[in-house]
Amino acid sequence: MKKKAKYGILSLVLIFTMTGCTTYLKNSEGKAVTNPTTGQNLTENILCRPTDEETIKLYEDNGYDLSSIPYCVCDDSVKNKSQTVEKEEVTENNEAKEDKKEEIKKEEVKEENKEDAEETKEVTESDSCEEFGIFKGKYEGLWTSIFVKPLAYVIIFFGKITGKFGLGLIITSLLIRLILFPLTKKSTLQTEKMKNIQPELNRLEKKYANKDQNDREVMMAKSQEMMMIYKKNGISPMSGCLPALLQLPLLMAFLDAINRTPAIFEENFLGFHLGTTPRIGIGNGNWLYIILTVLVAVTTFYSIAKAQNSSTGNEDMAKQTKMMMNMMTIMIIVMSIFMSSALNMYWIISNGFTLIQNYLVKRSMK
Repeated sequence: MKKKAKYGILSLVLIFTMTGCTTYLKNSEGKAVTNPTTGQNLTENILCRPTDEETIKLYEDNGYDLSSIPYCVCDDSVKNKSQTVEKEEVTENNEAKEDKKEEIKKEEVKEENKEDAEETKEVTESDSCEEFGIFKGKYEGLWTSIFVKPLAYVIIFFGKITGKFGLGLIITSLLIRLILFPLTKKSTLQTEKMKNIQPELNRLEKKYANKDQNDREVMMAKSQEMMMIYKKNGISPMSGCLPALLQLPLLMAFLDAINRTPAIFEENFLGFHLGTTPRIGIGNGNWLYIILTVLVAVTTFYSIAKAQNSSTGNEDMAKQTKMMMNMMTIMIIVMSIFMSSALNMYWIISNGFTLIQNYLVKRSMK
C-alpha cells in the first residue's frame, strides 16, 4: 500500500513536470542562441518582453516576434509614451493652425482635427503597455500555469515593490522555504532521530548478519524488530519522501521562472549581472563572480555533509553514500560555473536556509 502511494505521488509529479517547460531559442542551424555578453542561452517561451537592446536584436535576428509578448513591468517611460506622443501631436497641430491663413474655412479645420484625433488614437493603442500576469497569454500546460507563472509573477511583484528584481528573487526564495518549513522541519527531526537510533539499528544488523538472508521468516522478524525500533522512537520511514517530492518540482519551477523572465536576468544586483554566468564574468576579468562559485561550494558542502552524518545502514552503505554525495557536490560546483548568477543566488539562499533550519531543529532537540 505504501509503495502504491509512493508511486502515485511520483507519477503525479511526473505528469506536472511533463506538461510544459522551458524551451530554448534556436537559430537556423538548430543550435541554441547564446547571448555572447552574458553566456546565457536565450529562452524561446519567455513570459515577458526583454528590454535589453542586444537581447532584443538576438530575438529579432532569429525570427522571434516580440510584439505579442507583454512587458515584465511597464515603467514610466513606457506608460507615458502614448501620452507624450499625443501631446507632441497636439502641439504640432496647434502651431500649424496658427500659421494658416484666416481664410481657411471652419469645415476644413474640423476635418483636420478629426484626422488628428484618429492618428492620436492609433498611436495610443499601438504603444499601450500590457504587463505580465498569471492568467495572460496562451495556455502552456499545468506545469507552467500552476508553478512557473505564479512564481515569476511573485518575483516581479516584489521586484517592483523593492525596486530591484534581485531582491524580489531573494524574498521569493525565502518565502518558498518558509512555506515548506513545516514539512522540511518534520523531515529534519526524523533525520536527527535516525542518527540517535543508529546504534540500535547496527546491533539489529549484527544480530541477523549470520542468519539466512533468503529465509522469509527471518527477514520478516528482522523487519518487525526494525519497525518496533522506529515506533518506539516516533519515526516514520516514509515521512522524508513527501518533502523531497514537493521540493523537487518547486525547485525546477523556480529555475524555469528565472530563465523565462527577462526582468530578472537583465538586471545588475550587488555587482553581478544576474544573467551572466561566472564563467563569462571571470573570463571578462571580473573576479567578483568567483564569490558566487565559492559560496555555492561552501553551502553545498556543508548541506550535504549534514546529510552524510544522517546516513543509516551498515558501514559499506555509509561509504557508498558518502562517495555518491561527494560526487554530487563536485557536480553542483562545476554546474554553478555555467549557471546564471540569478540561479547561483537562489542555490546559495536555499542552502543557507537549510543550514540555519537544521541548526535550529538540532538545538531544539537538546
